[in-house]
Amino acid sequence: MTPTIHDQPLPYIDRLPERDAGAVDTVVIHCTELPDLATAREYGERPLHDNGTGNCGHYYIDRDGGIYRYVPTTRVANHVRGHNPHSIGIELVNLGRYPHWWDSRHQIMTEPYTDAQIAALIALLRQLRLEHPNLRSIAGHEDLDTARLPASDDASKEVSRKLDPGPLFPWPDVARESGLTRSL
Repeated sequence: MTPTIHDQPLPYIDRLPERDAGAVDTVVIHCTELPDLATAREYGERPLHDNGTGNCGHYYIDRDGGIYRYVPTTRVANHVRGHNPHSIGIELVNLGRYPHWWDSRHQIMTEPYTDAQIAALIALLRQLRLEHPNLRSIAGHEDLDTARLPASDDASKEVSRKLDPGPLFPWPDVARESGLTRSL
């Protein structure tokens, strides 16, 4: 089944580098660590880089399973340090550690992903495999960005910069159903 995708391009997509579909070999799963899709959109629209672009995924999947494309996969989105040129970023709307991302007392992610989100994610991954001939692996943001930083509440403690998609993400089911291999 081909998933329904709502195109909502970010205002700066023309400033993101172009790439061939064959350049993509990995999908990186993120969670927004924000309260809702509207807030995630606001964050994605913020220009943070010299070229006027911001940090964003290619796709966002809301709690109800709605899929939104902010950046075409033929463009390089800024979603994970060091891996953007060869990967697609998929963001799942989820609170994560919001709003205490780096507080050492709030490092447990407790919001489960919805069944609708996971079903939409699997359908999207299957479609992406058809569109990108070299797509073989899947990783979590936490697998690729392992940097640590001083905790906001106590600089003598360190916390992970990224923990998403976190311990509640169903890796075995997603890997099996998508046909992708998890890379760590």
